[in-house]
Amino acid sequence: QVQLVESGGGLVQTGGSLRLSCAASGFYRRINRMGWYRQTPGNQRALVAVISGGGSTTYADFVKGRFTVSRDNGINTVYLQMNDLKPEDTAVYYCNVKYTVAELATESIDSRQSWGQGTQVTVSS
Repeated sequence: QVQLVESGGGLVQTGGSLRLSCAASGFYRRINRMGWYRQTPGNQRALVAVISGGGSTTYADFVKGRFTVSRDNGINTVYLQMNDLKPEDTAVYYCNVKYTVAELATESIDSRQSWGQGTQVTVSS
């Protein structure tokens, strides 16, 4: 299983910046897609930005041009640089990692995912 530890959330004023980090550790065959989702009270978790193992990125329309997702494969860490933050960006941000493990008993490759504990981002107006 892969465990995720997030850091970097906090309180910032409108127009400010924050950088979130998420470090993955544990037992796995390969880490594939890494990324970020966010959730506000009463709403479902929504994709913010993800990055594939090869570096391809996907962004939600509401963050394009303001947020940048990146990863350091050497330390299994994904980042979210958030610029020009707006009050509507206030949410709990969750790291998500998709990975594979080798199932020795069945000699197969199993796909799994893990979620971080969530970090609060609050943008004041």
